[in-house]
Amino acid sequence: MKSVYDNEMKLEFLSKSNNEAFARISVAAFASQLDPTIEELADIKTAVSEAVTNCIIHAYEDAEGIIQIKCKIFATSIVIEISDNGNGIENVDIAKEPLFTSKPDLERSGMGFTIMESFMDEVKVESILGVGTKVTMKKFIKKKEPTEEEGEEGAKIFTSFRI
Repeated sequence: MKSVYDNEMKLEFLSKSNNEAFARISVAAFASQLDPTIEELADIKTAVSEAVTNCIIHAYEDAEGIIQIKCKIFATSIVIEISDNGNGIENVDIAKEPLFTSKPDLERSGMGFTIMESFMDEVKVESILGVGTKVTMKKFIKKKEPTEEEGEEGAKIFTSFRI
């Protein structure tokens, strides 16, 4: 039976700040199967960084917990789900407003969700107080048109010559 997606990965790690880079790079490596542009890859890495940082800072307060990432690759997109089993968000609509932060003492900018929304094509936030939060993000990857030097399959044609 063929699935609706082409590939999937799952990742779990502790909510430690040094794991944010690990999460960002892991998702970028997985997304590279879609042959994204450098800009598309940077967008994905930035959005993942923001979502994971939100889990680290807000979900578990001063304790450690588990952050989960699930990614699915489709023909022209990637869906990234980042979740925690932490505190949850009291009011998602207020939390998504630019410059809102529940941690001003930590010098947080309050731009996490705004950044995610500006770098990804779709962002959905689900949260229940005391249960946790799940952020689902989707990025469409534009397929590149073959150039004249490439064949119909998109493979480069190499010309050999002698010096």
